[in-house]
Amino acid sequence: MKAVNAENEAFARRVRERLAEAGVLMINLMSGPGAGKTTLLEKTLGRLGDRYRFAAIEGDLFTDRDARRLERFHIPVIQLNTQGSCHLTAQMIEAAIEKMPLAGLDFLLVENVGNLVCPSSFNLGEQRRVTLLSISEGSDKIAKYPKAFRTADCLVVTKLDLLPATDFSLAEVAADFRVVNAHSPILALSAKTGEGMTQWYQMLKTWKAEEDARPRVA
Repeated sequence: MKAVNAENEAFARRVRERLAEAGVLMINLMSGPGAGKTTLLEKTLGRLGDRYRFAAIEGDLFTDRDARRLERFHIPVIQLNTQGSCHLTAQMIEAAIEKMPLAGLDFLLVENVGNLVCPSSFNLGEQRRVTLLSISEGSDKIAKYPKAFRTADCLVVTKLDLLPATDFSLAEVAADFRVVNAHSPILALSAKTGEGMTQWYQMLKTWKAEEDARPRVA
């Protein structure tokens, strides 16, 4: 396992260097299956697509259904099928960005395979990592899968419109998150109703501004 991680880190460093040279902010979106990653991407592209230049990488075990959902936004989209593996790797990302016009991009949004265990152990070369947790999954997931949340730069609680119909506790989730992650922000939103989405868009703008302020790699 150590050898696998070391090899992955080498690819991740190369990915990060390429992104830094091009001034592209890559965000790795992780969650369990069905938490709303693709829907969040759709809403983001619809709202910010006129201001920023986006590309996306869709990771899944099989099928290209998520990638096809993004075709209407006319951005570069690459589907990566792992054929059963529970996570993307930096090597896969490096191969994908070779096919992308990095020099013309602001954001590269990566939707990792739907899994709360494997993806958090593999650095893809991203500058930011977001973990999603949907209301329908229950309040106990952070305690059960702490690593997926410990490494997150932001926790996004999705499907907030379902809250009245469940016993989901935002307070419990926030408390569990602070046990494993003391500083990263917590956002709660509904892509369906739009509640909380403004804070998500502002987060992306802030991260991009911070990335643009970093010295470019010579």
